[in-house]
Amino acid sequence: MSFNDTEREEFHKFIIENNVIGFFENPIRLKSGRESYFYVNWRDITSDVYLIDKLTDFIIQFTTELNLSNPCFLGVPEGATKIGILTQYKWANSQENYKKNEYILSMARGKHKRHGKIKDRAYIGVPKGEIIVIEDVTTTGQSLLSLIDQLLQMDLNIVTAISLTNRDEKRNDGKTVEDIINERGVPLKSLSHAIDLLPKIFKLKHKSNEILAKKVEEYFKEFGIRPIKLLD
Repeated sequence: MSFNDTEREEFHKFIIENNVIGFFENPIRLKSGRESYFYVNWRDITSDVYLIDKLTDFIIQFTTELNLSNPCFLGVPEGATKIGILTQYKWANSQENYKKNEYILSMARGKHKRHGKIKDRAYIGVPKGEIIVIEDVTTTGQSLLSLIDQLLQMDLNIVTAISLTNRDEKRNDGKTVEDIINERGVPLKSLSHAIDLLPKIFKLKHKSNEILAKKVEEYFKEFGIRPIKLLD
């Protein structure tokens, strides 16, 4: 499952033009506790009807090679909730057998209800079929892992997990996001990688900032799956 070179280049262009990935002069503290001089943020895309429409086209295109008969796209709450819903709706609506009771529209709850059946406490529309879990950004993968474990406990069929952008970092335990997801028997596929895009974006917007380049290079030297070079 992958883009061809032209499709991947178009997706990279979409990311760059819409400032999904960028740099900070002053670092921010991530949920992981790390201080980062770069960001990966899909919120502006998912808040715009036109842009999220384009994004979901890329996701459907990316998953075409799976040849699934009954996929169920499910976004990790809260960041990828809208992505999962719109992708599922668009895919189902394009099918020849689009009709009542044929396709589920599922949403994972960010906070579980206290009452009712267990499955209804966690989902609005319990997922079924060949489940594709979508995450917007993967760093340590805890939110994605939590949802996957929840689905596996219900004996549901997870075909794959998709990350829109992988920050390409190691966790504090030395494992990558791919490592921990694969341990559950679920493959993780990424539509884009920060390690590929950061050098391109730096050259376009920050090519003379040696201090910033050094900070990001040091970050990847400590936490990255491999070092990157921002300055020639």
